Amino acid sequence: MKTVEFREALREAMSEEMRRDPNIFLMGEEVAEYNGAYKVSKGMLAEFGPKRIIDTPIAELGFAGIGVGAACNGLRPIIEFMTFNFSLVAIDQIINSAAKIYSMSGGQYNCPIVFRGPTASAGMLSSQHSQAFENWYANCPGLKVVVPSNPYDAKGLLKSSIRDNDPVIFMESEQMYGDKGEIPEDEYLIPLGVADVKRVGTDVTIVSFGKIFKVANAAAIELEKEGINVELIDLRTVRPIDYHTVIESVKKTNRLVVVEEAWPLASISSEIAFMVQKKAFDYLDAPVTRITTADTPLPYAPTLIEASLPNVSKVVKAVKEVMYITK
Repeated sequence: MKTVEFREALREAMSEEMRRDPNIFLMGEEVAEYNGAYKVSKGMLAEFGPKRIIDTPIAELGFAGIGVGAACNGLRPIIEFMTFNFSLVAIDQIINSAAKIYSMSGGQYNCPIVFRGPTASAGMLSSQHSQAFENWYANCPGLKVVVPSNPYDAKGLLKSSIRDNDPVIFMESEQMYGDKGEIPEDEYLIPLGVADVKRVGTDVTIVSFGKIFKVANAAAIELEKEGINVELIDLRTVRPIDYHTVIESVKKTNRLVVVEEAWPLASISSEIAFMVQKKAFDYLDAPVTRITTADTPLPYAPTLIEASLPNVSKVVKAVKEVMYITK
């Protein structure tokens, strides 16, 4: 095992896959000469050259469309958005082209493309640069949506995403690129659509994913000090969702809290709550509780950001409520 940063795990995944398959290329703003806006692609231009590490103009619709066309003609593009907030400019190519080409061509065309970059809040960037779009893209048939929470998962999931024959939305966080974690020296892959039980427990299940998973984990540690044993599940992918792992956990703990960094309406947490009450209703000893970002554009002031986003105290409070512990 070796310790790497989140950005280094992503770089290793892309580089290893590009060495393996000459049809893979990386395209996006500042990915080449500048080594990536967050230094994810550092050194890749020197190794793979300008035909495979391609700087683009500030034109997401254009280079996303180039990527979709390339994927339909036998290449395997990785399209980097500097932030998924900018993917809204290219959403027609993602939703109406990449996601639908296999179905509309009667299976004659695959679109093996990865759209990747940071999602959700990243500090004091205000409303237009702080939006979580995981549930938006997960709503679209034809896409797979991956949201890793640590370097180990990021590398294994990105390698699987690059090899997948369907379009994959791979969502990161600007606030995670410097996170460190252990990964194997040897090659490994993590299958898409399989959740991971990060902590085994008996009292309550907490489900989360992506950057905000760290908040859920910190809350589980705090609750353990008070004698509350949390089973903590990292979804890792939100399309497809591993309902089986969540439901089996709820059958054991009889309680569920879902934590995500998105607005509450039509969120991943509301989907999970529905499926659990449908398939494990008789096992529930308390209503399913969700913790999401406040239903408002994210403000600029740090105090208001803290009030808007899920945090440890909110998670601890929610767990105690489903445990019927009041003070």
